[in-house]
Amino acid sequence: MLSSSSSFDFEVQRLRAVRHALLRLHKALLESEREAYEQHYGPIHNNGEFFRLVIGHEWFDWLRPMSQFIVQIDELFDAKEPIELNQVTELLSNASLLLRASEEGSLAEQRYYQAIQRNPDIAFMHAEMLNLLKTKT
Repeated sequence: MLSSSSSFDFEVQRLRAVRHALLRLHKALLESEREAYEQHYGPIHNNGEFFRLVIGHEWFDWLRPMSQFIVQIDELFDAKEPIELNQVTELLSNASLLLRASEEGSLAEQRYYQAIQRNPDIAFMHAEMLNLLKTKT
């Protein structure tokens, strides 16, 4: 059994790994959704237009909780106060809520399911995230 300090260090490192994997997944999802958006609405002409769409168009709404979650992790690591184990474990628990994919669930779950189905890289990253989140001390 790991000591309390070792357990804390392990969980912090796991959260860092989850953050890194989540950033990769988020980027892949944005690119996948960009392609799907362009098939439906036509080309996005530049990155500025894409950025405006990501923050303001309903097509990308379902990705915003993931963006906000990454910010929460960053804020924890950037805070001046010491990190508490319960903060880390709560974020790790909440991460799994973002990774729900379902053919018949909420709109976000359906869109995530569709992205997994159309892109094998996203499916692999999803599985990688689930494995990271299953790891325990």
